[in-house]
Amino acid sequence: MIATRSAGVFATFISSVAMLAGCSTTSDAPQLAPEPGASHFTNWPEGADPATIGRRIANNFVARGFDFEVNSLHRWIIYPEVCAWYGALLVAQITEDDSLQRQLIGKFDQFRTPEGAARLSPRSHVDYRITGVVPLEIYMINGDPSYLTLGRDFADKQWETTTPDGITTEARYWSDDLYMLPVLQVQAYRATKDPKYLDRVALTMVAYLNRLQQPNGLFLHSPDSPFYWGRGNGWVAAGLAEVLSVLPPEHRHYQRIMQGYRSMMAGLLKYQGADGLWLQLVDQPDFWPETSGSAMFTFALVEGVKRGWLDASRYGPAARKAWLGLVPYVDAEANVRETVVGTNKAAREVGEDLVVQKKYYFDRPRKTGDLHGQSPMMWTAAALLR
Repeated sequence: MIATRSAGVFATFISSVAMLAGCSTTSDAPQLAPEPGASHFTNWPEGADPATIGRRIANNFVARGFDFEVNSLHRWIIYPEVCAWYGALLVAQITEDDSLQRQLIGKFDQFRTPEGAARLSPRSHVDYRITGVVPLEIYMINGDPSYLTLGRDFADKQWETTTPDGITTEARYWSDDLYMLPVLQVQAYRATKDPKYLDRVALTMVAYLNRLQQPNGLFLHSPDSPFYWGRGNGWVAAGLAEVLSVLPPEHRHYQRIMQGYRSMMAGLLKYQGADGLWLQLVDQPDFWPETSGSAMFTFALVEGVKRGWLDASRYGPAARKAWLGLVPYVDAEANVRETVVGTNKAAREVGEDLVVQKKYYFDRPRKTGDLHGQSPMMWTAAALLR
């Protein structure tokens, strides 16, 4: 039998893979509702089974090398690899695939040697601190305290230097940060149950909500790049879902974060395409459908329906439509097509002119098999199956 998270994250696994019923990201959340939207996440057409899709993409990740092995610009593990690894571990657990899980845990072995540890970045930057998510997840599977020590070290070092209001100095006030920062602190909380991690992440989430969320519920990429970039908003949506999955309703910031989440989900419904996807710039009809942001939105919607945060009758069909819209973008090798490559904020790349900035987002290259797109497909597959 496959190992389970020692912290009880999968204690509420309530349906078998064969039934293909869905649930939420983490089962230790006190506000988990009993399958309010289950009817929307069953009876998948041929080829759309989340278990099959999730395992295919997870095995695709297992077979890959690391970017630092082929890219001279990267010396360390970097965030897209961590996000995919995390998703693959979730899929392996929820589908009870022992072989896949062993391979995914074994993939980390090289970084437990002195030589391999040099590939774990010491930089105080959100793109590298997030590395701690993987050892924390492995600890919750096998209970080995050495993984806990390593993962918790990343989470605590992230908060060694703070602003006067208690937020890590790694915060950049880009929309991307609202996944990178929260998921590490959430994982540290899941592994330790220490409320300091919840307090850190809730404080940060509220500060970003107040600064970046707009009246339509969506988020600017950054104050000086005022566009509703798809994946930027996707990071926020996924981060909100991760935080709310563990934040107790009685926490002083819970209501503000839930309000921000619900406002965002309502805003997204307006812009969902007839094909189920969202565009590279969410509100710009002359842009093209983009898979990574769409998959992140799908994950956040599935979580909300499953956990009872959202009205299942309204949001359940949208989540199902989104998943079914994404599946055709997964090719025969389990690579997701039409994923925009890594994207800096426009102001940094092309300056302040908003016309030039918009063109920058439109012209960003699209890639097949980019981990930015692979990762949220696995998060969503796991969420649908729990």
